[in-house]
Amino acid sequence: MIKSAVFGRAFVLAVLLSGSVAVQARAQEIPADHLAAAREALKALSVTNQYDDILPALAERLKAQFIQSSPNFQDQISTIVDQQALALAPRRADLEKEAATIYAKAFTVDELKAISTFFNTEAGKKLMSTTPLVARELGRAADIWSNGISRDLSAQSTDKLRTVIDAHPLQMPASEPIPQAAAPAPAAAPSGGSAPALNLPKP
Repeated sequence: MIKSAVFGRAFVLAVLLSGSVAVQARAQEIPADHLAAAREALKALSVTNQYDDILPALAERLKAQFIQSSPNFQDQISTIVDQQALALAPRRADLEKEAATIYAKAFTVDELKAISTFFNTEAGKKLMSTTPLVARELGRAADIWSNGISRDLSAQSTDKLRTVIDAHPLQMPASEPIPQAAAPAPAAAPSGGSAPALNLPKP
């Protein structure tokens, strides 16, 4: 059991180290000034801030798992997991390096500088802070617009179709249902050669 645990830790450490080396190798492919511009753009955009809570969340989840299996050691579990999480906190820089590499590959130095310049202005900062609220309001507006378009499309199509069918009553077989804008329902059979009734919803 002990040998398996040691082997498991060694394997995890090897994987983590290989990932770190891969990040450094990719970063070395890009000039330092390009990466620096990318980091400035990331800072201005607050791109990686959303990942700040990953390590604390993982620590809390791990604590809950350990405490569930060993409830008598709750205090020790919390202390040890918190200590290990703090020890891993410097690894946060690896994500920043990876993000800078990704942005450096996607944008030129001049583009990154332009991004940083704008998002460090008052207008840029306001855009960043108000984007979530604006996105929610835009979503509501799109829903209202979509409902109105759906209603008008149904009403206008119904009116046009009623006109066509009323003008050509003999082209509608009595045995087939008449097209409707809403749920289909069979039309009444014509009598005495009169035009078939068009059972369409009124707009």
